[in-house]
Amino acid sequence: MKTYIQITGGRGPVECARSVMLVARKLMEQFPDLQMVDYEKHNSAPGCLMSATLAATLNEQQVAAMRAEWEGSVLWISTQNPYRPFHKRKNWFVGVHFFTDADTITIDERDIRYETSRSGGHGGQNVNKVETAVKATHVPTGLSVRCEDERSQLLNKARAKERLILKLSAINDEKKAEQDRKIWMNHNTLERGNPVKTFRGKL
Repeated sequence: MKTYIQITGGRGPVECARSVMLVARKLMEQFPDLQMVDYEKHNSAPGCLMSATLAATLNEQQVAAMRAEWEGSVLWISTQNPYRPFHKRKNWFVGVHFFTDADTITIDERDIRYETSRSGGHGGQNVNKVETAVKATHVPTGLSVRCEDERSQLLNKARAKERLILKLSAINDEKKAEQDRKIWMNHNTLERGNPVKTFRGKL
């Protein structure tokens, strides 16, 4: 079954966004089949993600093992902070949540508005002259995504819909992560988030 892993720092500071990227790398190193299928960049810091969604087709045993090891709060203890070198806080938390195709929401196709445009970047004449990029908007919520990964408009449309479903399915997880972050701020270091994993290293 196709399994998605969402990593989010809620709406935490840049250090949380950097921790999202670092935790995503750790997961992909441990499980090479995982691919990053969606992400939200930090608005000003390169190499930092507000959230990231990884995906792979796994069997039930694999999913169960991964969830047991990774699902919950992950703590990154920074040994060097290039964003705020003199900041006293060293502990940064992110949430790791799992869901499968069965857990994702169902979108009525009539609620999606598709718009096409020319893709940017390299790719030859097809990219430059044909409207292969697709923007998908979920009309009831106003949430939209854009996909220009493929050279086919049909493939980009399918991938845009998948990303839209993922984003809508992840909204509750992001809200929960934000609530958890507020709770973590009110607890001491050993209690914050009850992390299932702890890493130490440079941000």
